[in-house]
Amino acid sequence: MGDEARILIVCTGNICRSPFIERLLQHDLDQHRPGSDREIIVRSAGTGALVGSAMDPQAAAQLGAYGGDASGFSARQLTPALIAEADLVLTATRAHRGKVALMSPKALRRVFTFCDFADVVSGIDDLSAPAPRTDPRAWVRHVTEKAAASRGLKPPLALDSADIVDPYRLEDEVFATMAQQIVESMPAVVRALVG
Repeated sequence: MGDEARILIVCTGNICRSPFIERLLQHDLDQHRPGSDREIIVRSAGTGALVGSAMDPQAAAQLGAYGGDASGFSARQLTPALIAEADLVLTATRAHRGKVALMSPKALRRVFTFCDFADVVSGIDDLSAPAPRTDPRAWVRHVTEKAAASRGLKPPLALDSADIVDPYRLEDEVFATMAQQIVESMPAVVRALVG
């Protein structure tokens, strides 16, 4: 252990958007490596976390509909240490990206919104480098560096496309919109991370 790649997902309360991404991304990554040890570990935290809370029931219902499992989830607060140990940080919104950067300025090159990261990596033609199956951490770091170097080579996403809607305490339709935004970006993220 210790050679796993580490991905950190960030939102506000760490009970809706970031746990949805955490659990679904982990599920999808694990599907690409059945029966093997977990090589990429996805965790989440909140900038104003409801520490110790379970995943919001409406978000958990959406997660279940897409094959994810919310059981055992517990919200935690974002800290500089969590950022420092992550090879890649993906946030729900650009405002969250800014908060991560303020907390840990050295991490800026490896912090993206989830949707911006999907957009950037889907536009990178050549991601060849270290063999992803032999060194997953080197691979995730390579993909992150390629994505950082590719930022600005095409117009950025519009804000309403880059930011995942916050459904907290809203109706089921907003949770469905949140889930749809995440699910639409998920394939590009998974493809990049599994090589």
